[in-house]
Amino acid sequence: MVTHVSAEAQGDERGALLSFIEEQRGGIRRALLGLTDEQAASRPSASELSLSGLLKHVAEVEQSWIARAKQEPPAIARDQSNWHETFQLVGDETVASQLAYWEEVAAETEKFIRSVPSLDDAFPLPQAPWFPEGSVSMRWVCLHLIRELARHAGHADIVRESLDGKTAFELVALEKAS
Repeated sequence: MVTHVSAEAQGDERGALLSFIEEQRGGIRRALLGLTDEQAASRPSASELSLSGLLKHVAEVEQSWIARAKQEPPAIARDQSNWHETFQLVGDETVASQLAYWEEVAAETEKFIRSVPSLDDAFPLPQAPWFPEGSVSMRWVCLHLIRELARHAGHADIVRESLDGKTAFELVALEKAS
C-alpha cells in the first residue's frame, strides 16, 4: 500500500468503505500528475491501456454502478458497438474534463452511500450475459468499486512507470510537494 487509510471511527463501516474507495482513486489520479494529454493517451507498455483511458473507464464504471444501485440507467450506455470508447478519450474529452467528471461522480457516490438506510439494502442486477441473476447489496457495490479501482490503479502504476520511470512512491511525494 502506497498510502495509508486511517482506521474508521468505531462502527463507521460506510466511512471505511468510502475511504478505501477514495484511496484507490488517488492512485489513479496520481499516475496522471505532471503529464500532458498526449502523454496520458500514450500506450508505453505491452498493454493497450493508457492513463487517460483508465481514467475515463473508472469514472464511467463508478457512475454506472451507483446508477444501478439507484435503479437508474447508467449515464452512458455501453455495448459491443461502443465499448472500446470507455478506454479512450474521444471528441473534446480531456484529462482535465475527465478528472472533473470523476470528481462529480465521487461526490455522488459519497452522498448516495451515506444516504442509504442500510448497507444491506439490495438492488437487482440488470439482465445481461455477464451478470448473474439476483441482487447485490450496497456493501457489495462498495467492495466491488474498491476491487475495480485497485485493479486499475495497479494498471496505472505500470503504465506510468513504463512511460517515464516514475513509481507510485515518487508520485505520492510529487503530490505532497505540489
